[in-house]
Amino acid sequence: MTLEDLLHSRGEWLASGGPMSEVVISSRIRLARNLAGHRFLSKAAKSERGEIERKLADAIAASDWGSDTFYIDVDQSEPLDRQFLVERHLISKQHAEAEGSRGVAVSNAETLALMINEEDHLRIQVLRRGMNLDSAWDQIMRVDAALENLVEFAYHKQYGYLTACPTNVGTGLRVSVMLHLPALKLTNEIEKVLRAAKDMRLAVRGLFGEGTDAMGDFFQVSNQVTLGQSEEEILDTFKQEVIPFVVKYEQEARKALMRDRLTALDDKVWRAWGLLANARAISSEETLLLLSHLRIGVVLGRIKNVDLDAVNDLFITSQSAHLQKRHGEKLDGERRSIARADLIRDRLNRSSPSDN
Repeated sequence: MTLEDLLHSRGEWLASGGPMSEVVISSRIRLARNLAGHRFLSKAAKSERGEIERKLADAIAASDWGSDTFYIDVDQSEPLDRQFLVERHLISKQHAEAEGSRGVAVSNAETLALMINEEDHLRIQVLRRGMNLDSAWDQIMRVDAALENLVEFAYHKQYGYLTACPTNVGTGLRVSVMLHLPALKLTNEIEKVLRAAKDMRLAVRGLFGEGTDAMGDFFQVSNQVTLGQSEEEILDTFKQEVIPFVVKYEQEARKALMRDRLTALDDKVWRAWGLLANARAISSEETLLLLSHLRIGVVLGRIKNVDLDAVNDLFITSQSAHLQKRHGEKLDGERRSIARADLIRDRLNRSSPSDN
């Protein structure tokens, strides 16, 4: 499999049908690791960065998971390809914009990505559809153990795994869940919920992670601190407290819309369909907002015969780098808006929606 093949596939994590998938789009677990005997990247010379990349790339290829992954040299990739990987949630924005030796190993189903020389020497990421932290945890522990049989990670008996950022010291674990919260936005309750999340020492970010805004009513909620907590404690907090809390409020907001503001809800949903299915040029920001309204309409049964997987897929494939790679050339803003509208009309007009 190659980078080009990703254009014609959908990441398994983006498909509908996972646990709590009406609200929870995906679950992600990430582990930060650094090689023993090597300096953190902020202090590493160019030659040492190259040595770190070679050691980790070789270890990944030799591991039990190596045959199911393909490797991308991010440093040698074109800027458009790097942005494409960001849009697919396979590397971070920081990894794309950094300099020097770095890469990523990606599994064929896009559920596993191993970033080399991001902030730490290695970032292992596992993605699952819906609320599925247990499955993600099971896989990432097996990947981590397999690699630790091949290389030595920096570890302190008192502090745990040593990382470039102090907030990751300890387990090196970051749990992140992507939520679609349109009803909380429409009922003006979102700020109250986000404040409560921050009071619980959680980070709340946008669709593409750190440094991005919450476009399309998507929010990524993750833990901020790992030191002093075990992996099990962090996971249990998310499974039993954090996500049920947010999902409950979103579901209550959806019930309130259906009970008290049904006409206003239907107006939002059908206006979204009308614009998406007929626009000849459309911006990325407007697309995400309209897709958000369309998605809640599909989930709540207000609009039928629209494929939820197609709607989910368009959140990613309508992004700038995807459009340009699909067309095989760089497109200016106006041409991207036209190409985006063409793509959306093609995907949505394959069916005729109804409200009954």
